[in-house]
Amino acid sequence: MITHFIRLKPRYMMKKSWLLGAGLLLASASLMAQAKLVEKVTKKPNSITIPYEKYVLPNGLTIVVHEDHSDPVVHVDVTYHVGSAREEIGKSGFAHFFEHMMFQGSDNVADEQHFKIVTEAGGTLNGTTNRDRTNYFETVPSNQLEKMLWLEADRMGFLLDAVTQQKFEVQRATVKNERGQNYDNRPYGLVQEVGARTMYPYGHPYSWLTIGYVEDLNRVNVNDLKNFFLRWYGPNNATVTVGGDVKTADVVKLVEKYFGSIPKGPEVTPVKVPAVNLDKDRYVSYTDNYARLPLLAIGFPTVPNYHPDQAALACLAQILGQGRNSVLYQQLTKKQLALQASASSSLSELAGEFQFTFVPYMGKSLADMEKLWRAALDSFEARGVTDEDIAKFK
Repeated sequence: MITHFIRLKPRYMMKKSWLLGAGLLLASASLMAQAKLVEKVTKKPNSITIPYEKYVLPNGLTIVVHEDHSDPVVHVDVTYHVGSAREEIGKSGFAHFFEHMMFQGSDNVADEQHFKIVTEAGGTLNGTTNRDRTNYFETVPSNQLEKMLWLEADRMGFLLDAVTQQKFEVQRATVKNERGQNYDNRPYGLVQEVGARTMYPYGHPYSWLTIGYVEDLNRVNVNDLKNFFLRWYGPNNATVTVGGDVKTADVVKLVEKYFGSIPKGPEVTPVKVPAVNLDKDRYVSYTDNYARLPLLAIGFPTVPNYHPDQAALACLAQILGQGRNSVLYQQLTKKQLALQASASSSLSELAGEFQFTFVPYMGKSLADMEKLWRAALDSFEARGVTDEDIAKFK
């Protein structure tokens, strides 16, 4: 079935195991941990292969290294397997909130100095959060690799003492402002939020957005946030990926040096939820004070990421609603029945969605738009998928 969204639009911080010397935080030799090789992928002729080696430290940290000596740069990424899907009802927005807090300094890096250290090293940096993961990354000259690993290890192992009430309040205001800019006060900004809570049952990890609700952000306190960090940001729930002008053995030694003595966090188990099953079409609408034109969004629940149907759904989205040769463009946009008509497939760790979005042409109602969409699907069913469609997608 389909759903329609019609709108006007306690880990112990082992500080004593670290020594501050030569401007870098060094792990005590007695706590050095040996990484275990668990996977190696090599380049194969006539195939699209990214060679890499994967290791695991005794504390559970995963290391992935890819050598690419084409340019004297290196990219460092630390991904934590925590996003908004790990949050609780009434405590939404924590993962995104912590993305902000991780840039506010740690025991050995002063407030806002993370940005300064990376940029002065000739690099760029950022962080992102989605439903399923949070990542922090830097791209720097390859001779700055050690400094980047030290920075990331310091905030993984020694962040909480630097999280003050003042920093907490500043970032809470920042996150609320970001929500206002990108969602509440933006044309069609709430369509995803309305859609998520309509498609997914109450309490489903995808029934709220990563940005969280304002009332939850107002309710949270600094200790709630610290507990969230202690639960999810341990090395056993993280992967350090290094790609670029490096030698794998050197990278592994450096990761052992800086991350090896960080204690393992609580055990993390996969999230399992039943597949979303709508027993009938659902219609919901709301008034958008910032949108000048109505919008019709239609969503189908589909399958999780890496499902065998992943490529087929992406191909279908391209055929139906991406580009000037797509079915929806040819039948609706080109004929001036819709100002916008598109399709997309989005798969996440626990579930996926296939979505259509329409902005009707002047004089067309949302009900008209739905009829035109159904007629376009009927014509697609008669047309079928051609070999040319598949070749173009590949």
